[in-house]
Amino acid sequence: MYPAELVLPMKGELTNQGFQDLKTPEEVDAALKKDGTTLLVINSVCGCSAGTARPGVLHSVQESTKKPSQLVTTFAGFDREAVNQARTYLLPYPPSSPCIALLKDGELVHMIERHMIEGRSAEMISSNLQAAFETHCN
Repeated sequence: MYPAELVLPMKGELTNQGFQDLKTPEEVDAALKKDGTTLLVINSVCGCSAGTARPGVLHSVQESTKKPSQLVTTFAGFDREAVNQARTYLLPYPPSSPCIALLKDGELVHMIERHMIEGRSAEMISSNLQAAFETHCN
């Protein structure tokens, strides 16, 4: 498990911008079963999280005219039980961190896996998410 001193500032990049931090399986279930649209970020310590995933996610939420009704995050290698529970909602996709998912009424409708984050710019990730918001959010 990663030390809190390393993880907490990275969590803060999202939670300081309105993302709910899911730390337990029960919090995951309560959040992901809600009606409406939920943007889930499984955060991680890797460089692609810092360089493109988190900035791309934040830009998409700030710039999109249509937005998810709920923003949530959990941290791989730190909130292990919560992450494992969140991944049950992302099947059939294999575990990936970081990853970004959009759920609508508890069902997965859009997924960005790590291999779709690596080597892409924050702007590309933001554009991808904004298109998904336009399709699935009110």
